[in-house]
Amino acid sequence: MTKDAFAALHQSGEPLVLFNIWDAGSASVVAEAGAKAIATGSLSLAGAQGFDDGEAMPFEALLATVRQIAGASDLPLTVDFETGFASDLEVLATNARALHEAGAIGCNLEDRLIGQGGLRGVAEQCERIAAVAAAGLFVNARTDAFLGPLMAGENPNQPALVEQAIARAAAYRQAGAGCFFVPGLSDPDLIAQLCGAVDLPVNVMRLDGMPSNAAMGALGVARISYGPGPWRHAMAQLADAAKEALGN
Repeated sequence: MTKDAFAALHQSGEPLVLFNIWDAGSASVVAEAGAKAIATGSLSLAGAQGFDDGEAMPFEALLATVRQIAGASDLPLTVDFETGFASDLEVLATNARALHEAGAIGCNLEDRLIGQGGLRGVAEQCERIAAVAAAGLFVNARTDAFLGPLMAGENPNQPALVEQAIARAAAYRQAGAGCFFVPGLSDPDLIAQLCGAVDLPVNVMRLDGMPSNAAMGALGVARISYGPGPWRHAMAQLADAAKEALGN
């Protein structure tokens, strides 16, 4: 599938549902379940390899896993690239080309500053989006404007944050992003407001208590990610089965 054909899967009203996977085996299972595309999650993929989230996994190990996943399914593959495993723009571009060559057609690229807190400046992040898009990847530009507060135990569903996100989306679109990812935002009214104001397909991450996928499509959402949920659920089931088998 070409990048343009993958982009065409992003339609508000009929959102592309991505049940995130972490290795070749889970990719095969999700593909057989009827998925239109395969997507990794950074926490899930790293955790399955024994690493913490936040680019603790070596980039070469990520590429090796991506190659295995790409070899297990003919579906388009989008990879959680985090911040690109690079601060330098040239290294970022090199990494993006390597990811594309490994079999990815798209990627998430986030604007948080790993280990530092806060977000990158808009101009700098736009340069990074442009570099990754130039490598041939469909860029799902992720803003952590909402996820940061959520992880800090604060309310991410704030109108002021939506306005900030709308401004970032406009800049990211000009830089070459193909989709805008807003993990942490869960309020239906604010999601609808953002979708109506952004000229990019909008990607939300499923959180507990959110409306159904069909209802989110009606709000204007074009892509729904399940994030680390599937991996966590699978690991919880594994732990329960192991405890039962071991008599614990």
